[in-house]
This record gives sequence, structure tokens and C-alpha cells, in this order.
Amino acid sequence: MAFLRRAKKDLRRLIRQKLSQVSEQSVQTQSLLAQGTLLSLPEYHAARRIGIYLSMPKGELATGPIVTEALRQGKEVYVPYIHKAAAAPSEARTSVMDMVSLHAKEDFERLEADSWGIPTPSESSIAGRKRCLGEMNLHPQTSEGAGEGMQHLDVIVMPGMAFDRRLARLGHGKGYYDFFLSRYKQGLGASNDSESKMPFLVGLALEEQILPEETEVPEGPHDWRLNALVIGDRPVLRR
Repeated sequence: MAFLRRAKKDLRRLIRQKLSQVSEQSVQTQSLLAQGTLLSLPEYHAARRIGIYLSMPKGELATGPIVTEALRQGKEVYVPYIHKAAAAPSEARTSVMDMVSLHAKEDFERLEADSWGIPTPSESSIAGRKRCLGEMNLHPQTSEGAGEGMQHLDVIVMPGMAFDRRLARLGHGKGYYDFFLSRYKQGLGASNDSESKMPFLVGLALEEQILPEETEVPEGPHDWRLNALVIGDRPVLRR
């Protein structure tokens, strides 16, 4: 595991250096192309509820226009909310990610930026929002109440630092999405709803975040791969 952590850390440093040289104009252009590609996906069109990351000011594809368009189309939109766990899963993981609902475009526009510059729902607003998981499934070894009250998502649009052609994804190092998806899967297993399934996982990537053909993202047993990867106006990568 130490080797895996080192390999991921080294790759993040390499990608961070590449992204520091990408112009704001290039990010804007690539974002516009990727937004159009994502909005044309059949999985997006069929989705009633989508989860989507809210982008940082630089270094990744912008998602604001996607959020606005999804709300305009009447879809339920859920965004990440990082919070302290009521019962910490481990000493190493005291905070976790949930997906919480947006009420409308005006609600989205009122979100304030966190320390990363990412628009984030305030703690005081959470009681008035739907939560995808809440506090359930924080401890994978227990299943009591595992699937109760889940808000099922059809699509999740995910960020990342780097991606490869197998649709493996390197995150920012906190493991928020991977742990969220593991909790989500556990909830499905405990649910009596036979129609429910895992969300369709879509990554959004700048050209500079795609690894060369012969290079792979280092993966561990808890890392989730994507179902599709959108890179500008290139053909969508699928598995």
C-alpha cells in the first residue's frame, strides 16, 4: 500500500505541473466542448436525478453551465457536501462526502465558495435539502438501516486529477468519491428495491489530464472506474 500511495502522489504532482501550464482560455474552450458532449449523452437525457461536482476556479473542466441546464430541464441535481461524520469510519477518515439537492438555479447561484474556491452548500442549509446517503453506511462492516431513506441517482459526473483509457480515475487524494460509491453500493444491497442500480459514472477531463496510451492510473482495491469519460469533443470513451 505504501508503494501505491507513493505512485499516486507522484502522478498527482506530475499532473499538477501540467495543469499549471494550461491557459484559462484553453480550459474555457475545452469546458464548452465537453459540456455539449455530456449533455448529448443518452444516459444524461434519460436521467431524472444527477449528481455533479462543482468545479474549482481553475485546473479542471467547469460544470456550472451543466448544473444550470440540468435544473432548467427539470432534473433533480445533487452536489457534493463534505462534512464531519457523526460516527467517524476510522481515525484516518473523520470527514465524508454526501450528495445534497439543489432547489433551483437561484439556490445554486447563492452558494458560497469554500477554501478551494468551490461553491458549497452551507451547513445551515442542509436540513432543508434532500440527502443521498446522510449518515448511513459509514461503517461497511455493519448494515443496520443501510438502505433506508436513500435518494437514488441515475448519473454522477465526477472530477479527477488524471484518467487513463481503461477509465481508471485518479482523485485528489481524499477518497471522498470512492468511499461514497462504496456506501451507495452497500445501501443498494440492503434495499428492497430490485429496480435500483448503481449510477452511471461519467468523468470530465481536460486533454492534459489523459495519460499516454501506455500509462495507467495506479489503482487500489477500493478505487472505482468510470462507465464513460468525456474529453472535449473527442469520441466518448466507454466500457
